Order: sequence, then structure tokens, then C-alpha cells
Amino acid sequence: MSTLELKKNLIQRIVEIDDVAFLKAIKKMLDSKSSSEVIAITPEIRNEIETSQKEIDKGLLISNEELEKEIEEWLKIK
Repeated sequence: MSTLELKKNLIQRIVEIDDVAFLKAIKKMLDSKSSSEVIAITPEIRNEIETSQKEIDKGLLISNEELEKEIEEWLKIK
């Protein structure tokens, strides 16, 4: 897989993530690439990352657009 393909693949997968803790962990990793500070990941964050990755691997995800539609439908019912 080329660097460009890998970047596109990662971007697509990140777009599909709705887990805030997982996204914050990714942001910290990316921020660390541009700085020399060392990031310590707590066991809780590591667990969140692993859990989220397992859910993604199983296809247990929903796009932001789909989620917004579900929320709109739910709000109409209430």
C-alpha cells in the first residue's frame, strides 16, 4: 500500500469514528508527531482505543449523517 493510499484509508476511517475519547487519542498522537513531547496514554484511553478498534473491525459503526438522521427521527417521535 502506498503512502497516499494509506493516508486516504486512514482519513476515511477517522471520518467514520464518533467516539470522542478515541478521536482525542488520535489527535494527541498526531500532535506528538509535530512536537517532541512524549504522550502517556492512560489505561482507560488505551482500553477505549482497543474497544473502538474492535467495534470498527466488526463493522459496528455508523456514519455521522446516518446518526444525525436517526436523531432527527427520534426527536420527531418525542
